[in-house]
Amino acid sequence: MSSTSLRHDWQTDEILALFELPFNDLLFQAQQMHRRHFNPNAVQISTLLSIKTGHCPEDCAYCPQSVHHDAELEIESLLSVEEVRQKARQAKASGASRFCMGAAWKKPNDRNLEVVEAMVRAVREEGLETCVTLGMLEAHQAERLRDAGLDYYNHNIDTSPEYYGKIITTRTFEDRLETLGHVREAGLKVCSGGIIGMGEHRTDRARMLQSLANLPEHPHSVPINQLVQVEGTPLHGVDPTDPLEFVRTIAVARILMPQSMVRLSAGREAMSEAVQALCFFAGANSIFYGEKLLTTDNPETAADQALFTKLGLTPMQEDDIACC
Repeated sequence: MSSTSLRHDWQTDEILALFELPFNDLLFQAQQMHRRHFNPNAVQISTLLSIKTGHCPEDCAYCPQSVHHDAELEIESLLSVEEVRQKARQAKASGASRFCMGAAWKKPNDRNLEVVEAMVRAVREEGLETCVTLGMLEAHQAERLRDAGLDYYNHNIDTSPEYYGKIITTRTFEDRLETLGHVREAGLKVCSGGIIGMGEHRTDRARMLQSLANLPEHPHSVPINQLVQVEGTPLHGVDPTDPLEFVRTIAVARILMPQSMVRLSAGREAMSEAVQALCFFAGANSIFYGEKLLTTDNPETAADQALFTKLGLTPMQEDDIACC
C-alpha cells in the first residue's frame, strides 16, 4: 500500500466536520474517493471461522465468548487442521477469496500457535488469502505467523481511546496498539476496525477512525461492525445506533483511509438491503460471507448473492484495485 498521498495527521474537529456534512454531500465525497482507488461495483469476499470458541478470559462487554458473561454459548476446543481445510474449501467454492480464523484467546501460547501455523499453511494450499485473529501477539509470534505464510492479522481497536475503558478492562487500548505494531513490523497486513452501537457518542466514532487513520500505515482492511446484541452480555439492551449514522461512519472511514478495504462486517443480519446498499455506495467494499461470524448470525450466502445481483456487484479481482 503506497502512503505517498495518504494523510496520517487527521484532527478530531476535521473528522467531526465530515460527519456533520449533509448526508448527500458526505456520500458524494466518499463515492468520489472510492472510485479513485477501486472498482465501485466490486466487493472483496471473506469467510470467518471460529477455530476455538468460548472460555475467553477477556471481559469485552459485547462478546458472548467471555467467561465473565452469562451468554448461552456452545464451547468448542481448537479445531483440527483438517477441519479447517475442509471449511476453507467450502468457502472458496462459495466465492470467498480470503479465509479468516478466530480463536477466543487473550493471547496464544506457543503450542497453540504451532497448530494455527499449520492451519494457515493448509488454507494457503487451498488458494485463499489468510487472516487470523488470536488476541494479543508478541513480536516473535507475529514473525512466526509471517513465516507460516499469513497474509493478514486482525486486531480491532473497538472504539475510541476515551470510551475504551467502559467496554474492556482486561487489556488496555495501548495493548492493542502494541500488537498492531508487532504485526506491522513483521511485515503482515493489518486488519483493524471497530464496533458501532455500544452506547458511544459521535465523537467516539470520530476518535476511533482518527486512531486508525493516524497509524504509521493505514490498515489494509478496516472492518466496521454494528453491535450484535447478545443476551447475557452487558451491552444487551443498549439503544441501537441510527442506521444512517452507521452509513456516515462507513463514508468517513472511506474518506480518511481511501486505499483500505472498508469491510461491512458484523450486524448485517439486522440491516435492510437498502441500508447495505447505502453502505456500499458510501465506500464499503468488503463483506464477510457465510451464515456465522464466529458466534453471531450473518446473512445466508444465497441472500448475499441475490443482493449482489440486485446491485450489480461482483466479487473483487486484482484489477479492480487502482489504489495508487
